[in-house]
Amino acid sequence: MAATADILRLVRKGIDVGAVHANVRKPFRFYLCGDPALVAQMRTFLLSGHGTESVPMEAAACLETIMPGIAQPTLPREARVVLFLGQGGDVSATTMAPLRTLNLPIVAVTVDDQAQPSGPPTPPPRGQYAEYTVPAISKDALRGRVFPHIVELCKGVEIAVARCLPPMRESVAAKLTRDAATNAAKVALASAVVDHIPVVGLVMGVFASAGDMVAITGIQMMLMLHIEAAYGKDPDLQRMWQLLPVIGGGFGWRSLARELSGFIPIAGIAIKGAIAYAGTIVVGEGVTFYYEQGRHMSSSQAKSLYETTKNEALAFTRDLVTRFTKKR
Repeated sequence: MAATADILRLVRKGIDVGAVHANVRKPFRFYLCGDPALVAQMRTFLLSGHGTESVPMEAAACLETIMPGIAQPTLPREARVVLFLGQGGDVSATTMAPLRTLNLPIVAVTVDDQAQPSGPPTPPPRGQYAEYTVPAISKDALRGRVFPHIVELCKGVEIAVARCLPPMRESVAAKLTRDAATNAAKVALASAVVDHIPVVGLVMGVFASAGDMVAITGIQMMLMLHIEAAYGKDPDLQRMWQLLPVIGGGFGWRSLARELSGFIPIAGIAIKGAIAYAGTIVVGEGVTFYYEQGRHMSSSQAKSLYETTKNEALAFTRDLVTRFTKKR
């Protein structure tokens, strides 16, 4: 318990609440065009869920309606994406050339109540468009590929996007979680590699093990603050401690990772990274679940999520080890 308290003190010193505040305030802008009725519906939908009688002015200002074919003024630096809304056949019937001159990714959403959600595997690059088909303008229909791709196109301003546009919060939280999990895995893998290098591992092993615990815990707690901010909560360390049950198993997972790493010299490196990755996924998904559902994830739900994510991460890292071994 004393060691855990020391680690939490080190983690707290490294948490940058100011950076979270800065991410909340980053400007961005989406441009809406196409079928007027669908544009109005999409705008209303994206601005819904603030929980107040009026929409914040900064949220309303981030959505701007434009007319294809009409010359547009110089776009501000915060411009991120064009959302074209249409019905069946509208995309093919519309000349996209004027929109492409804006040099922004164009997410063309076709609304067809008889269709299944579909879209390309990757978001469109600047100056190009990609068509997505959805049965309705709803969270269930758009969170398949439309929202994840828009979030991907908003790298660096994701938290501000979620803050202003509540229906996109779950998709933003998912991306923040995956990014944090990847960083945690990198830290764990780097530490495991040090442990397995003769002499260096002997001298640095203890420091690396303590260092990776602090670093990974810091990543997880920053993830919690980021998701809180995405859901409209101002960064608050005091409130964050109330969510600590979400990451209660984290220390145990990392201890298990170190033990496996010691017993299985090469594969253990992959296992350590996989468990750090899976543990961070559980943290992010747990906090997201709390804000989506208003309650903590049950232990059985968390265990199921952790095992599923761990197995996926292990399969990926074992594949990397296999390829590495073949090259050797």
